[in-house]
Amino acid sequence: MAPNDSAETNGEATGTVVGRRKAARYIVPFAVAGVAAATIGLVPALADSGDPQLPDITAQELVEKIAASDEEQLSGTVKVSTDLGIPSLGGLAGSFAPDAGAGAGGSSASPDAKLMELASGTHTLRVAVDGPDKQRLSILGEGSEYSLVHNGDDIWGYDSESNEVYHAESDGNERAGGKADKAPEGVPGTPKELAEKALAAAGDTTSVTVGGTAQVAGRDAYKLVIKPKQSGSTIGSVTVAVDASTGVPLKFTLAPSSGGKAVVDAGFTDVDFAKPDASSFSFTPPKGAKVTEADELKAEAEKDGAADKAEKDLTALEDFKGLDVIGEGWNTVAEIEVPGGAGLPAQGSGDVPAQAQQFLDALGDKVTGDFGSGTVFETRLVNALLTDDGKVYVGAVTKDALVKAADTAK
Repeated sequence: MAPNDSAETNGEATGTVVGRRKAARYIVPFAVAGVAAATIGLVPALADSGDPQLPDITAQELVEKIAASDEEQLSGTVKVSTDLGIPSLGGLAGSFAPDAGAGAGGSSASPDAKLMELASGTHTLRVAVDGPDKQRLSILGEGSEYSLVHNGDDIWGYDSESNEVYHAESDGNERAGGKADKAPEGVPGTPKELAEKALAAAGDTTSVTVGGTAQVAGRDAYKLVIKPKQSGSTIGSVTVAVDASTGVPLKFTLAPSSGGKAVVDAGFTDVDFAKPDASSFSFTPPKGAKVTEADELKAEAEKDGAADKAEKDLTALEDFKGLDVIGEGWNTVAEIEVPGGAGLPAQGSGDVPAQAQQFLDALGDKVTGDFGSGTVFETRLVNALLTDDGKVYVGAVTKDALVKAADTAK
């Protein structure tokens, strides 16, 4: 196909376009939170040619196409792979706290317990959406399945492996933990949500170009490529495959600046924009299943004093002396002061469990600078520097960029 010329616009124009987008209706993955902080400017560039043959489109027009997308009915299969370069979060939680994987009140069907598993590894999901009040998300396992069904005022979670059911009402009641009864945010969902996160703002620290075309789930798509102009970010690029007909993002890929496997790769393997069958959103607890009500979990938490503990934890968080921001765009680093100015416990002090100490030692890398000394904990996306005098510097930036930020703050 002929090259697709991108267009140039300013942050104000792009912000207007993004502002017209409809409210998000799917689940948002937390792994791209750093992208949301980045600002995007549309710059001129030639797109690579590729298949299939599609009409020319500029980057601005493609962003507008995403913004105008209003598909509220779809069903399909999504493959999600997340590789942050750390051990499985589910396994890690089980090692440190044997009951952690069971969720609040010991229910393995609780969404908070199950959906956290999507933060690492490769998973196959089946999704169905019929407007804002009917959604179904199923995680397919080996011989098992976890389903989260939202139908009107009801939310059902079902874990076939344990034959446990979680039920909540989505009418604004609060569940255990003090949050409204709804599917928790911050877990991998549809490529559209990932794209919405990446296109949340506009500015001059990022280039956005059309990078050719692709076929995703048997559909023709344009590739929107988002890259930081700054050096020092752990994010190399974000590529969004956008359905040429509907404007719905079909695939989202976040590549690290260090190269290698994508940090996040989420895309449809098949998709249908027809109205899903009503039975997709029906759920009746199977015979013999243990059903746990959200209100019961809240009552148990209050009885066990968990609510008081949570309140104390929140009070402790208030002791943090604010959050300072260093840098801008993709190189933004947050500076936080730990209460009491305490750094990491000394090795062998007995202040942390042996397994936790091994985990910290495996991730940690001692560094020094004008700020003093500290330990950097690295993943493939977000890194953190904990100084020996009790300050934390965190961002989607390299180790050297963290040290530089700490030196600047000093």
